[in-house]
Amino acid sequence: MSTTPEPTPPEPTASEPTTPAAGPALSDGLRFAFGTLTVLPVTVNRWDREAARVGMLCAPVAGLVVGLVSAALGGLLLVLGAGPLLAAVASVAVPAVLTRGLHLDGLADTADGLGSGKPAEDALRIMKQSDIGPFGVITLVLVLLAQVAALTEAYGESWALGALAAAVSATAARLALTLAARAGVPAARPEGLGAAVAGAVPVRSALLVAGLVGCAAAGAGAFFGPYDIGRTVLAVVLACGAAESLLRHCTRRFGGVTGDVFGGLAETAATAALVVFTLG
Repeated sequence: MSTTPEPTPPEPTASEPTTPAAGPALSDGLRFAFGTLTVLPVTVNRWDREAARVGMLCAPVAGLVVGLVSAALGGLLLVLGAGPLLAAVASVAVPAVLTRGLHLDGLADTADGLGSGKPAEDALRIMKQSDIGPFGVITLVLVLLAQVAALTEAYGESWALGALAAAVSATAARLALTLAARAGVPAARPEGLGAAVAGAVPVRSALLVAGLVGCAAAGAGAFFGPYDIGRTVLAVVLACGAAESLLRHCTRRFGGVTGDVFGGLAETAATAALVVFTLG
């Protein structure tokens, strides 16, 4: 299962305060978001809870950057004469590359843990193993096929719609992480990225970010027409709804969230958002 280790906060040294006196700046939050959710060369200066809070609030920004790169590559291939299928495969590959497969790995681990039917402690141990079980393989195949199929249809309609779908889905995927890191959602383990960010975001702040992402999605859809305003907003809403359903199930099964669960939430949200763009 977990072939790529979760990012873990460094242990504080004796000369290094665990909680800095000053509150985190927006730049600290952006560094945290890009440093933990992408492989872009960003140095994370702070790992404390306040930095985690701002970082998870900035998660949709990291998603937007990933989505724009994904859309740009897909569009470039179409301009060079490639078909919608190849453009879709390239667009799906970009988020995998820019996260070093961490979210896909988390999705597979979560599927294996849930599919095992074991008690929480045993399921969490299964999720930490280095191999991928049958539930993980099946889930990965189906999710990737769904993402490629949805983007193929969108690119087949127009490059612009495919680009919109790629950008919105990647942003919604990281918004799902912001919502999952809200206060009241516990960590299943005392260590790892899940423990670092679980419960770090105030509920009101998470909802405010969700509202801003929804408004931005509506604005992006407005360039295409009234129908696409509704479609982009619906993509964000259903993406968050699908991720919320999985989050609640994982919280009941495992007793909280882990880094793997966060990865599974991101891929679930991205897939749900892409499917919406195929409707109608």
